[in-house]
Order: sequence, then structure tokens, then C-alpha cells
Amino acid sequence: MTCIRVALAAVVSGMLAGQAFAASADNGKRVYMQAGCWQCHGTVGQGGAAGPKIAPDPLAYDTLAAFVRTTNRAMPPYREAVLSDADLADIHAYLVSIAKPPAADSLPLLRP
Repeated sequence: MTCIRVALAAVVSGMLAGQAFAASADNGKRVYMQAGCWQCHGTVGQGGAAGPKIAPDPLAYDTLAAFVRTTNRAMPPYREAVLSDADLADIHAYLVSIAKPPAADSLPLLRP
């Protein structure tokens, strides 16, 4: 079920951006690591000292793409020459595929 949800979200995200490609969460994880996103946002988008939490429940694709392409904040903009639209859609598919962590009260060691 999760694979279907991820695939559907990736296709819809691509359609919203005017793209005709289907996104791949597997390739997105590879590109996320290769592009260095993990260094600030953590390996599963959990955030860190240098970058905010971006998963689970990432921004909508068009919002994420607009920010990544034009940011003038601490994060450098990643123009299409550096990060293709297909790779950006794949990164978004990877972020969408990341499951929410279990609730703290569901973990025996964290129960009062």
C-alpha cells in the first residue's frame, strides 16, 4: 500500500510541475545522499543543527521545487544545471516515502 501511495504521489507531483516523468523514491534516496542534502537535513529528513526537518510529510512538490531553485537563505539554490527536475522529483518521492516514526507512548521504554 505504501508503494502505491508513493508512486501515486510521485506521479501527481510530476504532473503538478508540468513534468511527464514518474518519480523514483529509490533514485531519490541516492540523489539525496549524493547531492549532500543529508548533511543538513539528516539521512531521513529528520533535520539537524544546519537544516530543518523536511520529512515525513514534506512540502508539496511545487513548493519544494520553488524553494530549492530560488532560495536565498542558508541553503544554496540548486539550479536545474546542478539538480535536474527529474532528480528533484525523485528526491520528493523519497521524502514522501519516509514513514512517520512510532508515537512515543507506543514504545515500552518511553512509557511512564
